[in-house]
Amino acid sequence: MAFHLINWSAPWLKPYKPIGIRLAEQIALGSPVHAALNHALVANPQIACPVRFVAPEKAQGVAAYESFIWQTKSVPTRNNLHDFFNGLMWLHFPKIKTRLNALQAAAIEAAGVTQHRGKLRDALTLFDENAAFLIEPNSPSSLLKAIQNKDWNAVFIQHRALWAQAQVVIFGHALLEKLTAPRKAITAHLFCPPAPMHAANDAAIAALLSSELMAAKPFTPLPVMGVPNWCAENADTAFYEDQQVFRPKNA
Repeated sequence: MAFHLINWSAPWLKPYKPIGIRLAEQIALGSPVHAALNHALVANPQIACPVRFVAPEKAQGVAAYESFIWQTKSVPTRNNLHDFFNGLMWLHFPKIKTRLNALQAAAIEAAGVTQHRGKLRDALTLFDENAAFLIEPNSPSSLLKAIQNKDWNAVFIQHRALWAQAQVVIFGHALLEKLTAPRKAITAHLFCPPAPMHAANDAAIAALLSSELMAAKPFTPLPVMGVPNWCAENADTAFYEDQQVFRPKNA
């Protein structure tokens, strides 16, 4: 297991460090990931998480992972970084994770398990694996609009001072796994809700996630290493001139 790769001082892990670092310590001492996650639920009774974590063999032969979770309230969890971060998101955003699971299970029930997921399930998977939230306490939401327009000069240079209050919260567990080896090209699917978000509120975000909204793929790309103070290199404005990463809107 590659848990030594996690840099708990990284700014994107700040919301998850208090619980996550204790989990990683238990795993380093030999605890399976699913057992460490269950222990965290016992140790933090304020977490209203409706699922428990089980060894992956519990779901052996199951046709649909999402349906298994919905029906059993059990999350099969392997001993790897991917499933570790997935569990960490269940601990921090149980309502969002439950809503995504419910929508996946309903789509599977309606269409069955097929080779092609379809637009809705594709969007739900993108959200689950690679989403990030932009928190802008101040109005108007200048940053989100500029990101949607791929106006990277406005996002990271002209409006750089706005980032002193704004925050990017990584939700996608696959994205967190990628960030254990940070590189310039790592890109999030930034969630674009109907109205700007002023906090990463689990219940409020979960309430937004309708099948209609998700099927429309309400995302815009955000190269996350461009977020100020997420890497030393982006202090130089030349960092943002790389159009292979910070692509203009007409690309």
